[in-house]
Amino acid sequence: MPALLLLTATGFSGFAVLLPTAPLWVVRGGAGTAGAGSVNAVLMLCTVCAQTLVPAAIRRLGWRTTLVGGAVLLGAPALAHPLSADLGAVLALAAVRGLGFGVLTVCGATAVAELVGPERRGKAVGAYGLAIAGPQFVLVSTAPWAAERIGFTAVFALGALPLLGVAPALRLARRLDGHTAGTGNRPVRDTAARPRSAYLPLLRPMLLLLGVTTAGGALITFAPQMSDDSAVTLAGLLLLTGTAAVARWRFGAPADRYGTRPFLWPLVTATAVGLALTAWAVASPGTTRAVPLLAGMALVGISYGGLQNLTLVDAFAAVDHRSSGVASAVWNIGFDGGTGLGALLVGFVATGTSFSVALLAAAALSLATLPLALIRRTG
Repeated sequence: MPALLLLTATGFSGFAVLLPTAPLWVVRGGAGTAGAGSVNAVLMLCTVCAQTLVPAAIRRLGWRTTLVGGAVLLGAPALAHPLSADLGAVLALAAVRGLGFGVLTVCGATAVAELVGPERRGKAVGAYGLAIAGPQFVLVSTAPWAAERIGFTAVFALGALPLLGVAPALRLARRLDGHTAGTGNRPVRDTAARPRSAYLPLLRPMLLLLGVTTAGGALITFAPQMSDDSAVTLAGLLLLTGTAAVARWRFGAPADRYGTRPFLWPLVTATAVGLALTAWAVASPGTTRAVPLLAGMALVGISYGGLQNLTLVDAFAAVDHRSSGVASAVWNIGFDGGTGLGALLVGFVATGTSFSVALLAAAALSLATLPLALIRRTG
């Protein structure tokens, strides 16, 4: 676990620092708003594409090649960013980073299932989630400030942090490859031979996750445009990412003790209430209500982090041990797909109406997953 957490922290640090900075870089190069938005769109598209292939890559190439390849693909492109701010060049680098990020996300979650038994998995998922959310909390909000005041080159150097994860990746791979050989698992034949119906139980945690990541993706993408108060916006984003980091960590132990079901429906409800409060806060153009905005983003942050933990635990519980890689891939696709859906949904609805109406639409989408939170898990 220490090697996994170090690999995760370095990988997600590089990812987080470039998430807001790469779009700013292409604006410096003359691209417009649409061009800037396309950078992270390409990043997430390639991430999802890679995630579908990672279980097969682990089976065919082994953990060593897959982990090291993911770290290099995610970190190395950052070193090429200072060479050009041209949109085409930055999009190409985003595509490569997306492939590496897809590898890292699926491998990391799968490794948790391989290293830790079900009785302690919630706590392990919490520690893994903190290694992800901690860097995002610090770097997503501060990277643009650092780029403007210290320089883009320094920030791009930080974007290469995933390369420092090669050493822990090698250590982790030795353990995971040895674990597979020692337990006599035959993932190539056994996993591939399972019928598709065996993975239907994964739909429940994936859809629950998609409901809350739609909310989180919308707020992270559009918070600066929704509010006319930059200080309140910054505070809101810090609350969102900070509460998400703590919730993703702290929900692990209760999930081990009581199961996930008692916590699912309150968190889904909190997502809808938080979005409704945020919608009310920005209902009047030019006048942001600070208190409901902060309260709403904090509520969404708690559910955003908590449901990430609980749905990953449920995804692993829904399949047998040999299919943990598939469970990880499906969960990560739900996460990244929801993030992209939130940006698209709120952006599309807000164009024809307002951000307030768009947030209420996202709240309705989240609330539609409440029946899934109330039923007992099967499979």
